[in-house]
Amino acid sequence: MPVNDNPFVAGDLPPVTLDIDVLVGRYVDRPGPTGEPAVVAETLAANGVERAAVASLRAALFDVRSGNEEVAALTGPGVLPVGGLDLRDPLGAEREVVRLAERGFRAVRLFPDEQRVEPDFPSVRSVARAATEAGLVILTGGDVRRFWRPLRGATVVFLDTHFYHLGDFVVVARDEPGFHTSTRLLNSPDALETVAARVGVERLLYGSRAPFYEPIVPRLRLARAALGPSGVEAVTGGNARRILGLAG
Repeated sequence: MPVNDNPFVAGDLPPVTLDIDVLVGRYVDRPGPTGEPAVVAETLAANGVERAAVASLRAALFDVRSGNEEVAALTGPGVLPVGGLDLRDPLGAEREVVRLAERGFRAVRLFPDEQRVEPDFPSVRSVARAATEAGLVILTGGDVRRFWRPLRGATVVFLDTHFYHLGDFVVVARDEPGFHTSTRLLNSPDALETVAARVGVERLLYGSRAPFYEPIVPRLRLARAALGPSGVEAVTGGNARRILGLAG
């Protein structure tokens, strides 16, 4: 394991220049916070997040087009709009991919768990292919052990990779250079270091799922990770900017 020369172990937490997993809207079937845009912005600012890739729960759960217009209207340097897709409507999702690409979106978000979609549904593969052909990065929920196969060949960030399933992610990521993972659930003592050692630190992206999860937890883990200063900077924004084709 590399020597822990992380400069943040003394107490400061690393700033996040791009959070890959932020939501606006609400889950009507569960208690918890409501992701009003102003509240989300305050939460991110209070947790050292400079910019966020933001998707809409309205697009995932109610109406794709109006939800995506909602995030497109969130202007400002702190917002990178992400288009939500409905895998229950594969033909509509394919049309939305084309529309989003023409609008200048750089990524789309899949919600297979919320939409009760299984990995062997034809829609998953067809939408992944359409997004890849349009040059869009795919951000997806779901169990990486089940959803890796239909997403082969795409540039993907698995947002729900759990440290219990880390070995499975590493095994498939060795053969899939476009596979990346959020750090949100990789809170075991060696999870981040294992990914860095096995497939490279460039596969790790900070994601918080604010405001529905606590942004400080993955920041605390990064502050104590044996990744080195450049590795931490890559995870907290550099890797996301690279795969999304953003300057800086």
